[in-house]
Amino acid sequence: MSGDELCSASARDLARLIRSREVSAEEVMGAHLERIGRLNPRVNAIVTLLPDRALEQARAADEALARGDESGPLLGLPVAHKDLVETKGIRTTRGSPLFRDWVPDRDALIVERLQGAGAISVGKTNTPEFGAGSQTFNEVFGATLNPYDLTKTCGGSSGGAAAALACGMVPLADGSDTGGSLRNPASFCNVVGFRPSPGRVPVWPQVLAWSTLSVQGPMARSVADAALMLSVLAGPDPRSPIAIREPGEPFSGPLERDFRGVRVAWSRDIGGLPIDPRVTTALEAQRHVFEGLGCSVEEIDFDFSGADEVFKVLRAWQFEQSYSELVANYRDQIKETVVWNTEEGAKLTGPQLARAQTSQTELFQRLRTFMDSYPFLLLPVVQVPPFDVTDPWVREIEGVVMPSYIDWMKSCYYVSVTGHPAISVPAGFTPEGLPVGLQIVGRHQDDLGVLQLAYAFEQATGPRRWPELLSEA
Repeated sequence: MSGDELCSASARDLARLIRSREVSAEEVMGAHLERIGRLNPRVNAIVTLLPDRALEQARAADEALARGDESGPLLGLPVAHKDLVETKGIRTTRGSPLFRDWVPDRDALIVERLQGAGAISVGKTNTPEFGAGSQTFNEVFGATLNPYDLTKTCGGSSGGAAAALACGMVPLADGSDTGGSLRNPASFCNVVGFRPSPGRVPVWPQVLAWSTLSVQGPMARSVADAALMLSVLAGPDPRSPIAIREPGEPFSGPLERDFRGVRVAWSRDIGGLPIDPRVTTALEAQRHVFEGLGCSVEEIDFDFSGADEVFKVLRAWQFEQSYSELVANYRDQIKETVVWNTEEGAKLTGPQLARAQTSQTELFQRLRTFMDSYPFLLLPVVQVPPFDVTDPWVREIEGVVMPSYIDWMKSCYYVSVTGHPAISVPAGFTPEGLPVGLQIVGRHQDDLGVLQLAYAFEQATGPRRWPELLSEA
């Protein structure tokens, strides 16, 4: 196989080819490193690259196979880690000048599991400072550009991961999601980003171990590859008190499922949120796909009232817990929006926190009851298409002013506070050729069901359109 063919192959196919020794892990790694060398200077997705180490580990994987050691479902597959995730011996900047040269002495749990499954790290992917905001830029590495239009943002905060996947630099990448950071960049870059149920992928280290707001999860170029990666990441761990005890193996199996007669709720604007009409038009064109799958598609909005306050309070509380000491000591070296969000957390009162948690409980119960009748909820991932990379955040949507840097992401963060699993799956393009994703939300802890419906939709919508950048010299 040629280098381009290897970089275009699915993670599942690459794993099979390596295991059968039809191609070597070294060949696969070499092809991806060549692709990184050619395209990364144009998009700035991978910010710390480890080519010698990656090739050495690829050769070791080949030697293990030659000895008959076939352990690890991801053996020999290149993977990239978000620059928020701790990686032992590998620079982890968090997108902050304060951590420009920080090298952790431990691996995060998500890194342990990927490496334990045989995946090989090629390096770290770009993220906004401390992962704050769905636009990937920082003072350490600059901005990551959208492979479909180099004047646009790739989204965030797992933006470097999404851009690297869209360019075929890696077949798999990890990410995290508080207000949409797995789903937003996946939508903007025409790849798959899955926000699993809290505890499905145990998070360690973690400042707020009992929190359900932030999760880690897989990103890939296809739903099947995201599920394969989840099969490795999922499963209990004693370091996470909310870890789901079910093992990850079921996610590695076939995703085919008969959806005839399944009721799904279709929401055009999530109960009246401002949505760019280019997004609405692209998604409406895909409604018939679910009808073709046999689903009963009903246009109905779920009542997300209270979600906005819940998210903003819990996010501010999380920022205060995580960054208050840094803000106190290094305020002038930290991004303005991080300072603002941290100080909003410092203003919170006990009654505000109590009210937010009570509202979150009510919201969960309301959605649980709603999904007794509608097992799946279909929504826009993002309220706008990819926007100019020089704009830090969206200031206005359809004449509605966005008060803060997070308000334009309500279509994602409303779902975050419910704790339900959600995926962004490619669903078309705007007239300008910018990607648009569809968000599929499933029942409480029905991660497999979400992946199955996303897979059925993906299979029914045909081959993916990749960036023209890939065919350029």
